[in-house]
Amino acid sequence: QSPSVLDAVCTEDADCPVGNPVVRGNGIKTGKCVMFNTTHSTCEIYGWCPVENNTLPRKPLLAEAENFTLFIKNTIHFTKFNFSKCNTLQTNDPTYFKSCTYDPFFNPSCPVFRVRDMVEAAGETFGDLALLGGSIGVRIEWDCDLDHPAAQCQPQYLQDRRYNFRTASYYWDSQRRLCRNLLKLYGIRFDISVHGQVPGPGTPAGSFTADCPAAFVCLQATVVCDLVLLYLDAKADFYWKEKFEEVR
Repeated sequence: QSPSVLDAVCTEDADCPVGNPVVRGNGIKTGKCVMFNTTHSTCEIYGWCPVENNTLPRKPLLAEAENFTLFIKNTIHFTKFNFSKCNTLQTNDPTYFKSCTYDPFFNPSCPVFRVRDMVEAAGETFGDLALLGGSIGVRIEWDCDLDHPAAQCQPQYLQDRRYNFRTASYYWDSQRRLCRNLLKLYGIRFDISVHGQVPGPGTPAGSFTADCPAAFVCLQATVVCDLVLLYLDAKADFYWKEKFEEVR
């Protein structure tokens, strides 16, 4: 363990109890105090080697993505009251969805969201999130009163920032050693969930609640986009290099 980790500094084996994790470190103590360099001794640990490189990219890898748009189509159905509603505007204009952008006041029935607007609605700036990576939660809330016209039943979209994320793949090498490839993902992931409640006609508000399972719309835009860009696009190699950093 690096001597920069205070809990890893030692002078003898007794300072490294077997099985204890290194506080703010990268593994479990083996019980041995070993020379790290000519001036420092630290606890030997069980852990993945090398440890993660925390060096950040100097600029966002996908800076132009702020102007990308995300089309979210969601249909709810309350079987108890035989009521269905879609979040899209019912129109015969074939160009509407190509030109509209969601606005909570002026265009609430347009399900096309600009990525930058979604990031800002979550209280972040696109530049920071594109540099560090992260996950944006999109919560679609349906709160409808069936005593009123169906046109008044409109969803509310709530965005909140989640966390930076990593993923890893594990495998056995030719010498039967367990290895892993750790990928630091700098893209922006969208997690979409749907929630709703509706009182039936003539019933008090809140007397009936239905939660639409998130799996109903859990197909994330990133999954589809990644499949196309990583495996079908002619410039897939370029996208791999820009999206992922492999930690060796």
